[in-house]
Amino acid sequence: MRVTKLGSIAAAVSLSLCSACTEKPEAKARQQASPVKSAASGSAFANPAPGKVTHIDSARAMRYTAQVVGIGSRPIGSEGHRKLEDYLWSHLKADSKEVGVDEFTSQTPAGNFMMRNFVAKFPGKRDGTIVIASHYDTLYSLPGFVGANDGGSSTGLLLELADQLRAQKQREGYSVWLVFFDGEEAVKEWTDSDSLYGSRHLAQKWQADGTAKKIKALLLADMIGDADLNIENDQNSTPWLEETVYQAATNLGYQSHFFARSNAYSDDHIPFIKDGVPAADLIDFDYGYNNAHWHTTQDTLDKLSPKSLQITGDVILETVRLLDQK
Repeated sequence: MRVTKLGSIAAAVSLSLCSACTEKPEAKARQQASPVKSAASGSAFANPAPGKVTHIDSARAMRYTAQVVGIGSRPIGSEGHRKLEDYLWSHLKADSKEVGVDEFTSQTPAGNFMMRNFVAKFPGKRDGTIVIASHYDTLYSLPGFVGANDGGSSTGLLLELADQLRAQKQREGYSVWLVFFDGEEAVKEWTDSDSLYGSRHLAQKWQADGTAKKIKALLLADMIGDADLNIENDQNSTPWLEETVYQAATNLGYQSHFFARSNAYSDDHIPFIKDGVPAADLIDFDYGYNNAHWHTTQDTLDKLSPKSLQITGDVILETVRLLDQK
């Protein structure tokens, strides 16, 4: 992902986007009061919606993350990538009766690569779908990069969410689909064509076959395992959905970990935003002092915390519960 200016998207979908952002290595998030956080202190969130709160098993989520990271580097076309695909398929087939593989070939600066998005579906009684997503590949251009936080933490969290959803049998609310995107990372240098391969492909496919119209919300998790967790208010996300995420965090008492900073991120949610799908990026782009661990070999398991996985996972499930009530 990167911090970026997306004026053309703003014109297309009437979102309030960042007006002067740069690519992530040079970017520093704008320190400002979050409009979502300010709203949350008022009457809109004074009475949290009642209902049963579900908590994830953070120790199990951390074990899944450790298993993913233990494979090693997982860039597209690598042996580690193939091993992770086998691991995901095996796990998801045990959790869901309906697991799909969206297989496609992408042309990249390093040649053509076969890529695969995994989609695990958990049916609900209401008409519509909530998508929870992550990317599972790691940086292509850095040997030895294991991506514990960037790719590993969110993949481990989604595997734990699969366990939680399996235990619910048929949901009373919307169907929930877990999506594992391939090819999020740039192969050479982040551009519109060299990045987000999996999400661009799936968004195009779902727009063509009508699936996109049935998606009530897409929740994207990225870099959410940092022991010092600070989820940012993404200005490229759908405002009302960001508000719902913050309400969920407030309901659970986790609001101090959310939206102290605001910025605009180009991530796997953007292709869906372009197609009119409500989407929110849950991302902590402050990984180490001055983001020093991002896209380096220092992105290792010891920098992560089960508590951060707990917070993010619980807030995602609470957000789903609130969406079910809409």
